[in-house]
Amino acid sequence: MKKIAFSIISLALVSTSWAQPLDRSIRPQPGPAPEIKLGKTESFTLANGLKVFVVENHKLPTISCSIQLDVRPELEGENAGYRDMMSELLLTGTKNRSKDKLNEEIDFIGARINASDEGMSGSGLKKYQDKIFDLMSDIATSAVFTQEELDKARKQTLSQLETEKNEPDAMLRNVTATINFGKSHPYGEVANDESVKKISLQQCKNYYNNYYRPNVAYMAVVGDVTVAEIKPLIEKYFGKWEKADVPVATYSTPVNPSITHVSFVPRQAAVQSVINVTYPIDLKPGTDDVIKARVANTVLGGGSQGRLFLDLREKHAWTYGSYSTIKEDELVGSFTAYAKCRNAVSDSSVGAILDEMHRLQNEKVAPQDLQNTISYISGNFAIGLEDPSRVAQYAINIERYHMPKDFYTNYLKNLSAVSSDDVMMVARKYINPDKANIIVVGSLKEVADKLVKYSADGKIDYYDNYGHPIKPEAKTAAPSNMTAVEVMKRYIAAIGGEKAINGIKDIKIVSSSEIQSIPLTITEMKKAPGKYKETVVGMMKGQSMPFQKQVYNGTKGYQEQQGQKADMTADDLEEVKVQADIYADLHPEKYGITRTLTGMEKVNGNDAYVIEASLSSGKKMTEYYDAKSGLLVKKLQSANGPQGPVTQVSEYADYTEVPGSGGYKVPYTVKEGAGTQILTAKVQSVEINKGVADAEFE
Repeated sequence: MKKIAFSIISLALVSTSWAQPLDRSIRPQPGPAPEIKLGKTESFTLANGLKVFVVENHKLPTISCSIQLDVRPELEGENAGYRDMMSELLLTGTKNRSKDKLNEEIDFIGARINASDEGMSGSGLKKYQDKIFDLMSDIATSAVFTQEELDKARKQTLSQLETEKNEPDAMLRNVTATINFGKSHPYGEVANDESVKKISLQQCKNYYNNYYRPNVAYMAVVGDVTVAEIKPLIEKYFGKWEKADVPVATYSTPVNPSITHVSFVPRQAAVQSVINVTYPIDLKPGTDDVIKARVANTVLGGGSQGRLFLDLREKHAWTYGSYSTIKEDELVGSFTAYAKCRNAVSDSSVGAILDEMHRLQNEKVAPQDLQNTISYISGNFAIGLEDPSRVAQYAINIERYHMPKDFYTNYLKNLSAVSSDDVMMVARKYINPDKANIIVVGSLKEVADKLVKYSADGKIDYYDNYGHPIKPEAKTAAPSNMTAVEVMKRYIAAIGGEKAINGIKDIKIVSSSEIQSIPLTITEMKKAPGKYKETVVGMMKGQSMPFQKQVYNGTKGYQEQQGQKADMTADDLEEVKVQADIYADLHPEKYGITRTLTGMEKVNGNDAYVIEASLSSGKKMTEYYDAKSGLLVKKLQSANGPQGPVTQVSEYADYTEVPGSGGYKVPYTVKEGAGTQILTAKVQSVEINKGVADAEFE
């Protein structure tokens, strides 16, 4: 044993003495790109034209099926939004199953079935594959739409639109679509309140009858199946799906910007800006430039190692993240560079994005940076191949978009061949900072004027959240004889006068609202000299559930949310004292409240006095009083959100006199918004001097 050990040690010493030294400062050279072997995809076509692609994957006893419609429907026009409603309507029942029956059968087998205007998908256990195909074919061939379900979908859509009206990314998305593609292109159509209200049941039925046809459909089946067993099932359930001539619409060609131009979307009380540098491009799936463009985009802003992220976030700390996308598309593609940043650095962020775009056009990517990017894309591609659904999608893409048959097989080989010259070439072709739409959603007062320097014509166009051109209303001077004290006198008179206010000993207001389709009941109580309580209760599955509560007894208070209770902080108490005092507007000096009239602005088309108010704690708010009625119509105040400070917006409308109150009026519609959440409350009842018990504030 000793001899053997000695021999091994001696051999090791000899080997190391003659081996070449390893220079660890030199990175190993990448090997040749591996040959890609896509999972086996088998296909067949039914007599009605349905093209089916099957990928076997026997790791789990499951099956998934998706149907994609290759259609070019007519424009939605003044009824924009009805195609989005199809995802709701398609699952509301068929000729053979009511909505409840359909849901019951889906739930019984633990399946998932979704549908939209562009197709449907279903998945579940293999042993239920017959049932899954049965349910999907029933929806594809026999869906029934009713006015009742359309009205429900409309209500839900209008609620979503209301939420998005002051949501920055939704505003940016809408305006980007309108500017890039135009309203005569399907990618440029944006649903709004008016268009959704005009949608008719017949339009939805027409879409289903015209475009849900097998001869324009591709089906992908992935899972624990074989073609031999699955083909008879598909023929059984989908063979009777009737083919028909499907209309093919023609669309206008989006116009690329001839210069770089700034478009601005004023956002109420914005503390951040969201930015797109964007424009349409002509890049079709499967063409020679697709892989090269993907490399160029990844270098620029394809992730946390992209130049935009490293510059705007890591170097300057201007943003949580900045990214870019180059999207290929059969109709029209697009380039977009995005960032979200503070008001103070919005213009600098736009400049940095444009600089990085110029840099990619004019400087070759360093060899090591290029290799890192290619390795990153290669890794993601290889991981994607582990998903059989991705393999099936690749097969459909080749057929649907008439791509080269070997596009994915040779993907890594072609990717590894991309050079720095190729990156510069596609950057000059598709990444153009000198002919771009710069679209910014943010604070009109703090941001807009600073962006003029990026507009080649020295002008800025303004849009509302739906992409309609607007003329922003600037603040104007208030009349010389008007002061903050006078505005408050008019307000007190407008809500009933000092006598009516002083006559209130307690007040209880019950309002109804809704959030994410959950009905809410909001109850607010005040009792002199300074007690306050507010509760928010939701109704879920027929049972009431407390969501939120805050209680103040005149000395101390607490807040409770989803069962978690916490005492109010000093700052909370400072605010709730004012809120609890029924007579606070009659003696603001008690709380160190000061008000300054700063001018006039339009609120809902009407002139309003703008007052900057501050508490003794230093907290500030902006109040808007209608110049004609004297009533408070809007208030802005700062609040803390999950990602930093946000501005809470409150709007007041429908002031109504409370019976038996001596003329006292309260707003019967109150809209509250903070960040992306908007809550509209409608008053159901108001009780004054009915004897609210002290026990309510314990």
